[in-house]
Amino acid sequence: MDDYRIQLAAFEGPLDLLMHLIEKNKIDIYDIPIAELTRQYMEHLNRMRELDMEIASSFLVMAATLLQIKSRMMLPQQSKEKETAEEDPRQELVARLLEYKKFQQVSELLQGQAVSEARFCAREPLDLPTHHVLADRLPLSRLLAAFQAVLAVREELRLPDALVQPESFTVQEKMSELRQLLVRVPRCLYFSEAFTSGNRTELIVTFLALLELIRLGEVRVLQAGAYEEITMEQVRGRKQEESQHG
Repeated sequence: MDDYRIQLAAFEGPLDLLMHLIEKNKIDIYDIPIAELTRQYMEHLNRMRELDMEIASSFLVMAATLLQIKSRMMLPQQSKEKETAEEDPRQELVARLLEYKKFQQVSELLQGQAVSEARFCAREPLDLPTHHVLADRLPLSRLLAAFQAVLAVREELRLPDALVQPESFTVQEKMSELRQLLVRVPRCLYFSEAFTSGNRTELIVTFLALLELIRLGEVRVLQAGAYEEITMEQVRGRKQEESQHG
C-alpha cells in the first residue's frame, strides 16, 4: 500500500500520469483510445482518493477534459462526421502530450549533464563593482524553474499555438539568435526577454540553445537574489575575440 502511495505521489502532474499510461500500454500517441485512457486515468484518481491523498486541481481539470473529449468522441455518427470535418477532439490533447514529452526529454538531458561544466553563477550584492567575482553557482534547478514559469505564463495568457507542426528551427539557429540579441542589448538581458515569441516547442529549443551557450562559456547567467529575475550576459571570451579579429 505504501509503495503504491509513493508511486502515485511521484507523478508531477496530469500530463506526467497520462504519459505513464500511454507508455505502459504502448498506445500510439497520435491515435489515443480515449475511452480506455480516461478509464485508467480515473482509476488512478479514485485510488488516490481511497488513500486519502490530496489531489491537485490540475488532475481534476484534466479528468474533466478527458471526459469532455470522450463525450465528443461518442457523438452520433452524423454529428461525429461534422466534428471530424472541423477537428479531431483529441488533437489539442495530443499536441500538449507531444510538447510535454519533448520537455521531459529536455529535463532528462539536463539531469545527465555534468553541472560542473556549465558556468551557472549567482551575482553578489548589486552595490559591488560591475566586474565583481561571481562566487556562487546558480543551481540548474533555478533555470528549469524559471523556464517552467515562462511556459506557465504563456498558458495563462492562452497565447495562440500551432497544434502539431514540423520543427522548422534548430538549436544552432537559436544559439545564433541569442548571440545577436545579447549584442543588441546594452545591459544584462532578463531571462524572460529571451522567450518572448514562438510556440512552446520553439521556446524549448531556445532554452536548449541557452544551455549550450552557457556550457560553451559564451553566456553567463546571473541572479541578484533568490527572488530576483535571472539575467544573462555575454562573456567576452576567446571565441568572440577571434571573430572580431578575423
